[in-house]
Amino acid sequence: MKIIAIIQARTGSTRLPGKVLLPLAGKTVLEHVVERTASAKSLDEVIVATTLKNEDIPIVKLMSNRGFKVFTGSEKDVLDRYYQCARLSKANHIVRVTSDCPFVDPEIIERLIKKHIDSGADITRNMNCIHGFEVEIFTFSMLKRAWKNARYLSEREHVSPYMLKHAEKFESISIPEDRYGVRLTLDYKEDYLVIKEVFEALYKEKKDFRYTDVLRFIEERPEVFKLNSHIERDEGLKRSLQNDRILSDEELEELV
Repeated sequence: MKIIAIIQARTGSTRLPGKVLLPLAGKTVLEHVVERTASAKSLDEVIVATTLKNEDIPIVKLMSNRGFKVFTGSEKDVLDRYYQCARLSKANHIVRVTSDCPFVDPEIIERLIKKHIDSGADITRNMNCIHGFEVEIFTFSMLKRAWKNARYLSEREHVSPYMLKHAEKFESISIPEDRYGVRLTLDYKEDYLVIKEVFEALYKEKKDFRYTDVLRFIEERPEVFKLNSHIERDEGLKRSLQNDRILSDEELEELV
């Protein structure tokens, strides 16, 4: 049984261009995401999945120089990018991590993997948690089913929507449980300012800090999170759903 993590990353964010390459505690945001993910002992492999666009060459170079595996695929059909990456790696289970979540926690990944394997679920998610700690794991067969059958634009631009609609067995955990007004994902400049303050304070104390250390910071410094508390959660997915439509065969080919 092979369990891999695929971290989707690109520089072309419309809300905060180049966000994954922003400096954070002496490294880039992306480097912290990859390093923290890779420290989960149950993972056999960690791969950064970026696009074929020239603007994402810096991601390829950075990760290659650091000794991490990189896959390049479709920019717009993120589902296809994930599927092709997982197929080539011959994975049985895929952990999905996004590059805008530098607080991703290996302990949470381990607990999610255990629940997923023990339950035999098609997909297992970290739900109702602080925004920025989300992780998913799904079987390769579920991913392949989504890749073959997903026809809505939202189901191609995002990895999980089709699987969440059609999974026969779904599991979830909630660690750490959501805290009102706390946002630790990176989409806007305000997010970066919050993340930078929290991350660098904890990193200075302990480089391999965990979510429990984040919870302590939240209790001690709640005022820090006011700066980005007004930003709507899952804004990108909601915008995608507003413009959703079924793709024709020609549009699907062009999307890839």
